Amino acid sequence: MSARLARGAHSVAGQVFALQAVIVLLLITAAALALVFQARFDSQRDARNRSLAAAEAFAHAPGLPQALMSRDPTAVLQPLAEAARRASGLDFIAVMDLRGVRYTDSRPELIGKRASDISRAAAGESFTQVFKGQPSDAVRAVVPVRNADGEVIGLVGTGIEVENVSHAVEGQLPLLVGATAGGLLLGTAGAALVSRRLLHQTRGLGAAEMTRMNEHHEAVLHAVREGVLIIGNDQRLILANDEARRLLDLPQDAEERHVDELGLDPRTTELLASGRVVTDHVHLAGDRLLAVNVRPTMAYAGRPAGRVVTLRDSTELASVSGRAEVARSRLQLLYDAGVRIGTTLDVARTAEELSEVAVPRFADFVTVELLEPVLRGDEPSRGGVYTEMRRAAITGIRSDSPLQPVGDLIRFEVPTAPMAAALDAGHAVLAADLNAAMGWRAQDSQGTRVALEYGLHSLISVPLQARGVVLGMANFWRADTPEPFDGEDLSFAEELGARAAVSIDNARRFTREHAMAVTLQRSLLPRVLPDQSAVDVAYRYLPAKAGVGGDWFDVIQLPGARVALVVGDVVGHGVHAAATMGRLRTAVHNFSTLDLPPDELLGHLDELINRIDQDEAGGAGNAEGTADGNGSATGGDDAEPDGTAGRASSVTGATCLYAVYDPVSGRCRMASAGHPGPALIRPDGRVEFPEMPAGIPLGVGGMPFEAVEFDLPEGSRLVLFTDGLVEDRDRDFDTGLRLLAESLSRSGRSPDQAASDVLATMLFPVPSDDIALLIADTRRLEADRVAEWEVPVEHSAVSRVRNAGSAQLVEWGLEDIAFTAELILSELVTNAIRYGSAPVGVRLIRDRSLICEVSDGSSTSPHLRYAATTDEGGRGLFLVAQYAERWGTRYTDRGKVIWAELPLTGGAEPQPPAPPDLDALEDLAW
Repeated sequence: MSARLARGAHSVAGQVFALQAVIVLLLITAAALALVFQARFDSQRDARNRSLAAAEAFAHAPGLPQALMSRDPTAVLQPLAEAARRASGLDFIAVMDLRGVRYTDSRPELIGKRASDISRAAAGESFTQVFKGQPSDAVRAVVPVRNADGEVIGLVGTGIEVENVSHAVEGQLPLLVGATAGGLLLGTAGAALVSRRLLHQTRGLGAAEMTRMNEHHEAVLHAVREGVLIIGNDQRLILANDEARRLLDLPQDAEERHVDELGLDPRTTELLASGRVVTDHVHLAGDRLLAVNVRPTMAYAGRPAGRVVTLRDSTELASVSGRAEVARSRLQLLYDAGVRIGTTLDVARTAEELSEVAVPRFADFVTVELLEPVLRGDEPSRGGVYTEMRRAAITGIRSDSPLQPVGDLIRFEVPTAPMAAALDAGHAVLAADLNAAMGWRAQDSQGTRVALEYGLHSLISVPLQARGVVLGMANFWRADTPEPFDGEDLSFAEELGARAAVSIDNARRFTREHAMAVTLQRSLLPRVLPDQSAVDVAYRYLPAKAGVGGDWFDVIQLPGARVALVVGDVVGHGVHAAATMGRLRTAVHNFSTLDLPPDELLGHLDELINRIDQDEAGGAGNAEGTADGNGSATGGDDAEPDGTAGRASSVTGATCLYAVYDPVSGRCRMASAGHPGPALIRPDGRVEFPEMPAGIPLGVGGMPFEAVEFDLPEGSRLVLFTDGLVEDRDRDFDTGLRLLAESLSRSGRSPDQAASDVLATMLFPVPSDDIALLIADTRRLEADRVAEWEVPVEHSAVSRVRNAGSAQLVEWGLEDIAFTAELILSELVTNAIRYGSAPVGVRLIRDRSLICEVSDGSSTSPHLRYAATTDEGGRGLFLVAQYAERWGTRYTDRGKVIWAELPLTGGAEPQPPAPPDLDALEDLAW
């Protein structure tokens, strides 16, 4: 008996029995635990379902939306919620607003308090959860309450406390323990029976069949939720579930067929037959987009037995993703348009930027037409019918488009054409099929036929409007893109056009203001330089691209064949800077008539500017006081663009360089008020920057100006410039001076050629500041064109000087004006001897006119007046003024010089009835 048991224990059946007994024990134990957890799970699931059902029923109860919108939802809903809670056996039913504030609750103290973690329901999603927190852990459901329009207006929360769910499970434990014990006994007995029967029946079942059956069942078990294919090592289909048959449209007898015989498309057949491992491979099969996974299956002893293919349909997901990608790309395009359109404040360039930003991401071709006044910067007319515009930009994916080029006049004469219809309606118009757009085709039958043959098939026309005014038209065309424009494209095109229109209007307004400032600036700058022999001059003026500034220059003819060279700079840009520049230039002209030295002239100019600034500051203060007193400000329309209001006309900060060159002596004297000094090019080609005293800018006041004087050899070149020539954002002042010196060092060029070369070397593509450049080649008057005499302080010397002057005029061939010159010399010398002091000198200069100069050591200034009949003198200066073309006085370091200019011909000479006695005139005084 013991031997039989021992033999049975070591037999396969005995081992199976022992194994089954252990397995049964483990299974029963696991089942018991599973039943406990299942009971808990079922209780929680039941609690979830009951909570959700109650919440859904209460949320959809008639009248609940109206109660939520009532004045006191708690008074209306609390009794109903309590009745529903008791009827459903729940622990609580809470009605809340979208923030989670409770209108009802089983615990009255919680009414008015806010529930947590309800954002999903507020977003429109019903959900259940095991909630842990205050006031107690519970299995709850939260459901949104919607009104008739489908909008979420409130929330309903129901639930059962976890403690009550646990009590339900604990009540089932005795039954579970009893069932476990019975199951263990039955399992052990069953294992014994199975083992006994297995002893007799296992001989008929082979290992390969059991392995195949196991592989089949495992494959189906783990792939039931997706399409599943099992393909053998011989490329034959072993198994296909129903989902796989649907996705691939497999025939009913597909199993056991070779994959090449399944009637699939070549790409799908190649994928199934390749045997390669793939993961979530996106594959197009017919009209479905599939996510494919391929994994090999391993047979007994590691031999490959085939592969498992799972298929998941992602067509709808791809469609949603595609729409989201289109929306994202449109938002990105609008962002790019905001960044790229309107970067230059140039109307034409802004139109080009609009066309460039939309190609090729939105349209294949874009054309932009603008009204003629807009291109010029003028204000377009409001209202009316627009029948023609000028093409300002065209951009396309190809350069051979059949559309009219930039600069052509585009007419909109057919009212039913998309362009004319859009302008008339004031919004974008879609022509999805240009073949059917008869109005467009009637507008230009020949041109539209060529466009259709080219491939243009869809169009959106968008009027460009800003501030209620039509500026132009943008047309978006599709040719290579097969899809026509649709309604969503229409909205996007209108948004893009609206953004571009604002930038175009800004550019138009800037163009108008810039043109006004340029016109004012050029009208205030010298148009024609005076005829003079002292210098050969060339000049350049370039306004800044961003706005006209206050740079200026001038060449002023001075007595004695001298010339004044001036450059200046006013801080700021725009019309105000240009007007200020004009005021300064006028002031310099006025002061130059006094023939002041450069330092004194700048001092007077500085004093004048201080006085102007003080007067205007006082006026602005009075205006502000008036505005405050009245309680409102009335200067908004007249305020300057920079917002400086009452101080907008301040001149403080202007700079000026004033130089005077004398061609007789070859000396140049100059002074600077905060302005860069000139460049001096010697006759041998050396470039120097003479040291200049550092003067303060005009309008600061308090410090005198200092002048420097130096000799200029004949053939020297002076270059005066403003700081915009040498200095910019990307270049410092010293670097600019070095480049300027290199440009000026090249010899053999006229002043005009040198000016052009300097700008070509120094100019930035877009200068940020005005540039004024003045190049002057100095000349010297020949010695034989100047005659000088020292005059003794005695009356008898007058006749000798007169005779010497007459002889000199004869030598110069100026006999026609000899009488007038003798008269003037006689009067000026007589008065210098009588009223002046030694030394007395006379100088005649033959230039473009005859210049007579009489100098003495006195600073007494003569005055022109009318002499009475009884006066013995006082008529000499009157005669000088009558006979001379110009006359005046200039002061020197050692006295004064009285000068008079006469034309070189006697055509303008007065013809007295009888020549007076010049000796008698010597006794006349002024």
